[in-house]
Amino acid sequence: MTSWDPEQYNRFADERARPFHELVARIPTKDAVAVVDLGCGPGTMTATLAARWPDAAVLGIDSSPAMISAAGPLQTAQLRFQLGDVAGWRPQRGSVDVIVANAALQWVPDHATLLPIWAAALDDGGTLAFQVPCFTFTAIEDVVSAPRWAPLLSAALESTGPRSNSPVLTPQEYVQILAGAGLTVDVWQTTYHHVLPGDDPVLEWFSGTGLRPYFDALSGQDLADFRAEVAARLRSAYPREPFGTILPFPRLFVVAHRP
Repeated sequence: MTSWDPEQYNRFADERARPFHELVARIPTKDAVAVVDLGCGPGTMTATLAARWPDAAVLGIDSSPAMISAAGPLQTAQLRFQLGDVAGWRPQRGSVDVIVANAALQWVPDHATLLPIWAAALDDGGTLAFQVPCFTFTAIEDVVSAPRWAPLLSAALESTGPRSNSPVLTPQEYVQILAGAGLTVDVWQTTYHHVLPGDDPVLEWFSGTGLRPYFDALSGQDLADFRAEVAARLRSAYPREPFGTILPFPRLFVVAHRP
């Protein structure tokens, strides 16, 4: 299991939170009794769902023990966190009002088969809302596939799959699946142009998420050399400007509502 790094993830908390808030703002469900955040991470954004729907029981689920541990202090009588696999989640009581999955489904290879199941669990007026990165990881993949690293990272590639084989579908495919499940679907794409401060900020951005499987597979000098090689490749792809480093980051948003 990949050991996601909550502290590293939160280094860019504002940039990571913005897509979440823009996604949730488009959810039309007014009243909710049960709300679930799939891939909740350290829980800070999940807590805002409890404020949005104060009468709802809110559950955050994540497969990372480190993330669930970080979320623990946020728990209340209304807000709970649970270690679990997003792909294996099913509503325990048969229906749910709001399902949110922010930047999580790109890690679930078969999520297209799960969407109709989740859609069927929505109560009348309920909403399934998710956001997935549409990022091209060419600079990282070039290093990962190099002769020195490919054999050492084979296990990580088997568990996560090459990022070039992303399970993210096209907007049209998401519409077809969810409209076919009886939902009204709103889909849009946005490219954020994050201006990141500091040295090697793009490396730092992905060190808390996408690079973790590779870092976990290496140690000692191999880890240091791999990190340095990735950093150099990312500096070339995303050169530093006097005001910071620009990271263009496209994301796809889907809000599917049961009338």
